Amino acid sequence: MIVYNVTVKVENDVHEEWLSWMKETHIPEVMETGLFAANNMMKVLVDDEDGVTYSIQYKTTSWENLKEYQDKHAPLLQKKHTEKYQGKFVAFRTLLEEV
Repeated sequence: MIVYNVTVKVENDVHEEWLSWMKETHIPEVMETGLFAANNMMKVLVDDEDGVTYSIQYKTTSWENLKEYQDKHAPLLQKKHTEKYQGKFVAFRTLLEEV
């Protein structure tokens, strides 16, 4: 299993709205691509006064599915996120493989 991990730190003033949007809109849109088998959203347990950090993990069974997502779907979905929360978050992506 391959895990596409997106770590996002979102500022406190938009945190609640962002969290709802992620659960109700963004994550379902990613899953609707049909390229991921499962997902998890985890809160990173750190003390940070200026924001809250999350790890969103999408699991896929093949590198081909991941590449198709990155090539065909990620640019538009990431653009929607950036336009909605510009300047209110930082994010980075990591690829993991279950062993």
